Amino acid sequence: MTLPALFDRLRLPVIGSPLFIVSNPDLVIAQCKAGIVGSFPALNARPQSMLDEWLHRITEELAAWDRDHPEAPAAPYAVNQIVHRSNARLQEDLATCAKWKVPIVITSLGAIPELNQAVQGWGGITLHDIINDRFAHKAIDKGANGIIAVAAGAGGHAGRLSPFALVQEIRAWFDGPLILSGAIANGHAILAAQAMGADLAYIGSPFIATAEAHAADAYKQAIVEGHADDIVYSSLFTGVHGNYLKASIRAAGLDPDALPEGDISTMDFATGTSKTKAWKDIWGSGQGIGAVTEVLAAGDYVARLAAEYEKAKEELRAKAGL
Repeated sequence: MTLPALFDRLRLPVIGSPLFIVSNPDLVIAQCKAGIVGSFPALNARPQSMLDEWLHRITEELAAWDRDHPEAPAAPYAVNQIVHRSNARLQEDLATCAKWKVPIVITSLGAIPELNQAVQGWGGITLHDIINDRFAHKAIDKGANGIIAVAAGAGGHAGRLSPFALVQEIRAWFDGPLILSGAIANGHAILAAQAMGADLAYIGSPFIATAEAHAADAYKQAIVEGHADDIVYSSLFTGVHGNYLKASIRAAGLDPDALPEGDISTMDFATGTSKTKAWKDIWGSGQGIGAVTEVLAAGDYVARLAAEYEKAKEELRAKAGL
């Protein structure tokens, strides 16, 4: 299926995923200028009034870029909304997004038809992240334009399923926009996602180790030094299973190999913290970080991805004798 026209501006088939606390206007603007979708969680803008300031800045700076670079216009940006009932800011944040006509809204932890209708009403599209085929059906039934399939190995709130299994089940009935998430960190993996049937790759953890990211230097260095074996899958910190760096869990005085289950009812999404404990020093990460070898500017990292992607296509053509 042909992707919505707003994706025609992409120079690489990638969405930079919204990173809790880490994603900010500097990172989003750099990603969009480099030719991929940049995104951030609405809840990263605190207090709520700051969301309006962020969207104003992103809109103005990308418009200025487009005026100065008509040959390479910026990619669209996206805002992530937590739809769970405990997010008391949702309606206010959605109204702010409506004011600025945010082009892409990514929804998580719930899907409601009214939100999809509102976004589509101002000309935007909605993408809903899911961890299995059942949730994918629900998302489309409730009006989402597309699906973000969060497979095993993704950072943050990740699923358990193989990307092969997840994509093939969704593609058996859905021919709309499909984005794949899960340990994608180099150009070869982007091409592999497309070969499996996804339209775009969803890349998050490597952008933590970029100059623009709002992350502590120690966090960025942990991404650079980390490998797949350094990741633990747990529900303790938000009540929803996700992937985290073992070193940060040990630093919090916990045993990463013996973590209790969490409870989503203890989360306060307005502040992004647990009502029982603030896990601000627990660092999320996906399993693909072994491909990250240094801290780069976001634009330089995207350029490297693009070069790797083109090389992967050339290698595939050579193997096929084309």
